[in-house]
Amino acid sequence: MDNKVKIYIAILVLIFGITLLVDKGQPKPIDWTPTYSVEDKIPFGLFVFNQEADALFKQKIERISIETPYEYLDSQYDETEGVETYKIKGTFINISEVNNIDDQSMTEILYFVSHGNNAFLSMKVFPKPLLDSLKIELKTDFMPSESISVWMANQKVSTKKYTFNTGLSDYFSKIDTLKTKVLGYQTSNKNKRQINFIEVPYKNGHIYLHTQPVAFTNYNLLKKDHYLYAENVMSYVPKGNIFWYNKSFNDKRISSSPLRYIWSQPALKSAWYLGLIGILIFMIFNAKRKQRIVPIIKPLQNLTVDFTKTIGNLYYQEGDHTNIIDKKIIYFLEKIRTDYLLDTSKLDDDFITKLHYKTGKDEKDIRELIQLINDHRNSYHGSLEDDLIRINTAIEKILH
Repeated sequence: MDNKVKIYIAILVLIFGITLLVDKGQPKPIDWTPTYSVEDKIPFGLFVFNQEADALFKQKIERISIETPYEYLDSQYDETEGVETYKIKGTFINISEVNNIDDQSMTEILYFVSHGNNAFLSMKVFPKPLLDSLKIELKTDFMPSESISVWMANQKVSTKKYTFNTGLSDYFSKIDTLKTKVLGYQTSNKNKRQINFIEVPYKNGHIYLHTQPVAFTNYNLLKKDHYLYAENVMSYVPKGNIFWYNKSFNDKRISSSPLRYIWSQPALKSAWYLGLIGILIFMIFNAKRKQRIVPIIKPLQNLTVDFTKTIGNLYYQEGDHTNIIDKKIIYFLEKIRTDYLLDTSKLDDDFITKLHYKTGKDEKDIRELIQLINDHRNSYHGSLEDDLIRINTAIEKILH
């Protein structure tokens, strides 16, 4: 094993050990999320209320957690001609932080109540169709770090006031005083008495609206004698079967990720991030490519050029200038035939003119070269070495 890898492993082990020492003995952070779920034991869950519900109501409770209220109630409606009513009788109950009932379900609940049943809703934000149907208005005052005192309107039920640290005060700002019965109040240090619990008749049934659902959470039911307030509120629920819709608003937000259990456990979450950081560090320090130095391979030499130079030098050393001139002329004329497709059998004025147009070279230079070639062919030789130099220079002017 490479020494660097050993160092990386040692660093990771050290970091992991330090993390364990830091986290050791640390209390588990409290989750204050208002889930209002019957399965949650956190402060704002309904686990305790769910456990005590049977003893509190002392009547049959049917829990609805999969279907929507519309789906459940609609399935219980008997459409037989002459009957046209619900097969069930009792009170529909829902306790949640905010409105978790869709408009279609709320319409069905109102229809259920109109057939001589009841509904109890405890939430901070009520469905708009409900508020419009009952002609009531809800108002919310934000009061940071303030406590809310709540009590029952009927002194025969209870005269005691209970304090909740909710931070939010929700109350009914407008009600139909001719029909609506006030069942409970609340107040804070800055506000006057406000209505937080009412009973509203609706056709053949009644609807009970309560704005402090925190009264039924684990935190408040286990705090001193606050459970008595929850009992007092629920004492207004008429006797009969209870149909409790306990699907919390947060159920829709449950992650479908395969890592959701790891995210839910702080220790596993920390270990997961530590592992990712370790892998990242390892990749950074090992990003440099490890391999032998690639040798520089020189390109193959053009031996043809060397061969040509050798042959040229041989001719030059032998002094066979005539042979060299002949080969230069042959090469030049072959080049003209190949590149410009000109007939080189007759090197006359017509050829000179065509070559001038084809190459774009100076006609004087072309004429001089043709004259030299014709002179050589006609054996008008002067100094062969001088002729070679003049013909070579003239050819290079045309071809380059």
